[in-house]
Amino acid sequence: MADVLDTRRYRSFAETALMSLVVAVCYYAAGRLGLLGRLVVEGVVVTPTWPPTGVAVAALLLLGVRVWPGIALGSFLVIASLTTPGPTTVVTVVSNTVAPLCAFLLLRRAGFRRDMARLRDGLALVFLGGFGAMMISATAGVGLQVAKSSLDTSEFWPVWLAWWVGDTMGVLLVAPLVLVLVGPAGRFRMRRWKEAALLGLTTLILMPILVFSSMSMLFLVFPLLIWAALRFQLAGSMLCALLASVLATFEATSGQGAFLHLTEVEIMVKLQAFNGSAALTALLLASVITEQRATRRSVRRACQELAEVLEHLAAGEPSPDPPGTAESRAAPGGGPRNP
Repeated sequence: MADVLDTRRYRSFAETALMSLVVAVCYYAAGRLGLLGRLVVEGVVVTPTWPPTGVAVAALLLLGVRVWPGIALGSFLVIASLTTPGPTTVVTVVSNTVAPLCAFLLLRRAGFRRDMARLRDGLALVFLGGFGAMMISATAGVGLQVAKSSLDTSEFWPVWLAWWVGDTMGVLLVAPLVLVLVGPAGRFRMRRWKEAALLGLTTLILMPILVFSSMSMLFLVFPLLIWAALRFQLAGSMLCALLASVLATFEATSGQGAFLHLTEVEIMVKLQAFNGSAALTALLLASVITEQRATRRSVRRACQELAEVLEHLAAGEPSPDPPGTAESRAAPGGGPRNP
């Protein structure tokens, strides 16, 4: 018996270690991708969208708290790839780990469902997982820069805002996409592949034109987001929003199109306003549509059950009772109950 318990413990430990390692690799890869779109605000390098926060929150929601060492290891690897680790690295790693953990605990306390089939799930992810929990990493990171005298006190709030919005955008753009794609909601029906292909082709053609245009036509991206949300819910809308964010970030870092002749702070503000609007539109609109469709399906099932009951009553037969009710259980002796 003791050998069996030891084997189970070893297997559980090995599974947890393997999952944590996978999370660390994904976190590091997302971090390297996020660094490709970095900007400079008040002399500090920040990223308009920090994908690792979304990866971390999604990993915790899918795999549980036990994979938190993978988040810490991934954060350490990202920092080590940029600079030589020192004593302050511990503070950054801890804050980058605690923030997603707090997001996970807040979302679990709020009854968050991973399929995000309700508007309350989208709102919880925005305000608890994004706006609320990401204050921890932003405050710790920027506060550490001020404590090291690498950043002046007067520059705290501009850098803090850029840091906080970058972490939040990672949660809003990446986390729901990961959650939806690994679940049943991410599987399109075959009869919609033609429309999905049309939407994808239209997005790939129009979105770069709209984003890179010097006429500042970023607002024309939103009809594509609405189309994707109406027809393909979260999977389609979040893919479109993420593509728009990536293109807009590339345009902002190169100082082209709608971001031409703007200062560093103005570029960051305009880019974050666009990313935030796109993410909130895609996430909340898709959540509302998904919830409405689920409600219609429930009403349709209830109407079908009611129609069956009325048919049985009209024929003079006992009405079929809904599963789980007291009337649907067999009478003592195994015979059916009489009407």
